[in-house]
Amino acid sequence: MLKGKVHKYGENIDTDVIIPARHLNLVEPDDLAAHCMEDIDAEFLSRIQPGDIMVATTNFGCGSSREHAPIAIKAVGISCIIAKSFARIFFRNAINIGLPLLECEEAVDNIEAGDQVEVDLSSGSIKNLNSGKAFTAEPYPDFMSELIAAGGLIEYTRERLARTK
Repeated sequence: MLKGKVHKYGENIDTDVIIPARHLNLVEPDDLAAHCMEDIDAEFLSRIQPGDIMVATTNFGCGSSREHAPIAIKAVGISCIIAKSFARIFFRNAINIGLPLLECEEAVDNIEAGDQVEVDLSSGSIKNLNSGKAFTAEPYPDFMSELIAAGGLIEYTRERLARTK
């Protein structure tokens, strides 16, 4: 179960504002996190707490296919992103690093910045603890759930290889 305060954004949040191109020479997650969202929300890092949840409208993660964007978001402490839609490459990159994403239009329309939200990835349930309203996103297939639970594709593969020895 994930629980955190919401940081809400609009449509077409692209990878260039998630992690500006001038920081793409950085490779460590913590270094990337230090610049997450700085061009769109200068106060983001001062408000974020580990476990917080990001909510956005449509086409979140559009733009270039860089993996730096979901890495920066995960490293800053965001536990989950809920949006009406995601750019497909961003979606796959996020799953590959173990950052869960849920698509749920109704939830996005009924959640505001600062709300406390609880998410159960296994069922796809999303609950706005401020309003008491509940929503349901499509839960992940078992394989994707295992990838996310392991912390991403690399950790999942390590675990699988260790089991076969």
